[in-house]
Amino acid sequence: MKPFLVRCFTCNSEFQMGPHIYAGTHIRAYNMTVCRGCHSANHDGWAPAYEAKILKHLDEQDIAVPKRNAGGWLPRGG
Repeated sequence: MKPFLVRCFTCNSEFQMGPHIYAGTHIRAYNMTVCRGCHSANHDGWAPAYEAKILKHLDEQDIAVPKRNAGGWLPRGG
């Protein structure tokens, strides 16, 4: 069976999402899917390098911008 590949919203790499291998996370609050590496690396909020891309996506999807965390970054979510 050919693996189902998904592209990471933040770093643009491809990763497998099923069956039996889930190498990423769908973040419902942002309606985006990211690889395990990006999800782990941004545990304390989305790095400023990703902010413009995320804010543009939220605007395009008509999703409210979440309240920033204590560090001033967008929270990672899910």
